[in-house]
Amino acid sequence: MHRLTPPSDGAAAGPAPTARAATDVIEISHLSKRYRDVRAVDDVTLHVQAGQIYALLGLNGAGKTTLIRLLLGMIAPTAGTVRVLGSDVTAGDRTAWAKVGYLVETATAYPELTVRENLEVVRRLPGTATSTGNSVVDYIIERLALTPYAERRARALSLGNLQRLALAKALIHAPGLLILDEPVNGLDPAGVAEIRALLAETAHQHGTTVLLSSHLLAEVARLATRIGILHHGRLIVEHDAGQLDRHRRRHLRLSTRDDYAAQAVLRAHGYHPTPATPAGLLLTEERALSRPDQVATVLVHGGAPPTQLHLEEEDLESYFLRTIGQPRQAGLAGRPAEGEEHHA
Repeated sequence: MHRLTPPSDGAAAGPAPTARAATDVIEISHLSKRYRDVRAVDDVTLHVQAGQIYALLGLNGAGKTTLIRLLLGMIAPTAGTVRVLGSDVTAGDRTAWAKVGYLVETATAYPELTVRENLEVVRRLPGTATSTGNSVVDYIIERLALTPYAERRARALSLGNLQRLALAKALIHAPGLLILDEPVNGLDPAGVAEIRALLAETAHQHGTTVLLSSHLLAEVARLATRIGILHHGRLIVEHDAGQLDRHRRRHLRLSTRDDYAAQAVLRAHGYHPTPATPAGLLLTEERALSRPDQVATVLVHGGAPPTQLHLEEEDLESYFLRTIGQPRQAGLAGRPAEGEEHHA
C-alpha cells in the first residue's frame, strides 16, 4: 500500500501520525447566500471535526456547490460566518488555501501542458510548494494511477483521467483539509473504488479532514463518517454514518398460500401484520425483524406455512427522497437485506 504522506527525498521517515483532538476544522454559522429572490444557501450551521469524512447529499440545485464556494472564499456570503482550520474565511482571502486541497464543480487543467507539467505548476505555486521536491510529483502521479498518462497533454485526457488529475492537484501538498465537489465524477466503477479507498486512507490513517458533495448515495454511505442532507439550500438532516441504517425503514415481507389464515395465526401470537402490495403480508415490529425464523415457525405450526420471507430495508435513494419529501420513484422499492432472504 502506498503511503499518503509524500516521500521526503532521502530524509528519514517521520513518526507515525497521532490522533488529532476532536476539534472543528470547519465551522459554519447561520450561513446564507442569496441571488436576488433565490436563497442558494439558507441559514446553514454545521461543524466538521478533524479526521471526519463529511458528505453533503442533495439534488442538483440544492446548494452544495454554492456552500463549497463559500467555504473557500470564492464568493461572499449574504449572512453568516465561516471558519476553516481556525481562520475566518472572507471572499478573496486565500490564506487558508495553502492547507486546503479542493476540487470545485468541474475538473480543470492547463490543456496544452502534460499531466506532469500541470502538477509541477501546482507544486511551485506560492504558499503551496512542498519541501519534498520533484519526487512529490512522481509520487502523486503513481498514487492516482496516472503513470501511463504522465506525458500526455491534459486536453487529450478522458473525463475520468482529467478528474484524477484534479484530485492529484488537490492532494499534492498533503493538505490538512480536502474539499471536494463530486470527486468521482466521470470515473468507472473501478476508479470510484480506488478513490474511495484513497479518501478513506487519507482520513483514517493520516487525520486529513474531508468534506465532499455527491449524488452517489450508496457510495457515500460506504465512505462518510457523517452525512448531511441539503435541500433548497437548507441543511435538513445530519446523521453519523452509524445512525443511517437505524433511520432506514425495514420490514419482513411474507408470501403465503392463504394470507387471511396467516394474518389470523400471526395476530393470535401477538404480531401485527398488514397487507402488502400487491400480495402478501408485512411485519415491522422488532421481534419479527430480529427473528424471522420464529415467525416462520409460528406460521408452520398454525397451518399457514410461508412460501417466502424477505427481510427488506429501504434503499438509500428511497430514504433520501422520503427525507426531502419527494414522491417515491419507480425502481426505488426496498431491497432484501443481504443474507436475509428466506425461502420455504
